[in-house]
Formats: sequence, C-alpha cells, structure tokens
Amino acid sequence: NHLSFFSGFGPFRQYLVNSSWEAVKELSKRGLGENIDLQIMQLPVVYEKAKEQVCRIWTTLQPLLTVHVGLASSATALIILEQCGKNKGYQERDACGFHPEGACCVLDGPEKIESTINMKTLWKNLSVEGIDIILSRDAGRYLCDYTYYTSLYYGNGRAAFIHVPPLSESVTAEFLGKALQTIILAMLEQCGEQRH
Repeated sequence: NHLSFFSGFGPFRQYLVNSSWEAVKELSKRGLGENIDLQIMQLPVVYEKAKEQVCRIWTTLQPLLTVHVGLASSATALIILEQCGKNKGYQERDACGFHPEGACCVLDGPEKIESTINMKTLWKNLSVEGIDIILSRDAGRYLCDYTYYTSLYYGNGRAAFIHVPPLSESVTAEFLGKALQTIILAMLEQCGEQRH
C-alpha cells in the first residue's frame, strides 16, 4: 500500500471557504483506488506552521508522493500545474502578519527545486472536461510557493502542487475533487513508471 498525502489551505483574506481544502476533502471521499492510502491535512495560511506540518509529513510518514493544492484567486476557471518551487522573495505577510526570515524558505537552499513529476508530459496527456489546465513555473511567492518549495526540499522532489480556482457555480467542490482525482491518478502512474 502506497501512501499519498494531500494538503489544502485554510481560509484567508476574503476567502472564508478555501476551494483548495474543499477539493481535497472531495478527493478524499472519492479515493484513488484500493492500493493508495490517501491522507489529507489542512494547512494554515501561516509560513512557520505550514512549514512545520510539511516537515512532519516527510519525516514521519514518508509518502510516495505529497500533493499540495492551493487557491489561485486570479484564475477564474483554470487548474494550474506547478513544476517548481522557489526559495527566495517571500515578502508578503501571512494570515498572522509575518513573513519568513530572510524572505526565504530554507537558508542556503537551492534557488529553485523541480518536481520529479514532469508536469509538461502530464499536461499533454491529460484532459479534464469543463476546465482548462495550464502549466506554470512560478507558484507566486506566497504560501503556496513556500509550502511547495519546503515539500520539494524535504521530499527530494517527490511533491506536486496544483492551483485550483475559487468555487463558483460552474466550479463546485465536487467538480474539483473529480478533476484532482484524474490528475493525481496520472501523477501516480508517472511515479510508478519512474520506479521501474
């Protein structure tokens, strides 16, 4: 049984309901087939706390893959596959009014870390009806990017980040959960191929 770990984020700014967490809960209901043990966690929109939780995931659970899901408020109907996390430039304050020391994730860490998942290959072979999927190499230098970098750092690249749009009439939690299921099954397939 392979363990996969998923995180979404809690409320922030005007988003009292964070679509990333709703989507992850929905995915958890659907599952990923019987040989994948799926665990989920909501991360707070707080740098230090999010980092602690991510470290704990990797040190205690050592999952095959950790997928973080975040809300991209600028995306109206887009799912964004993030290829890499960046270490520096975290000036924006979190929900508690803090930003990380030195505005970076890991002092002396590499500038950026790529996911072992090839998002471009994934994106080429993937279609989700009713929504566009795009690729990105910049997760935005806020909590999403920070969490992603931290996870890539501690997980040796075995992490993925997916940005989802806010909930709307056409983009429901059920819809996002189903879309995540399709995307993650393709990711897990890629992980399997890399192991052989």
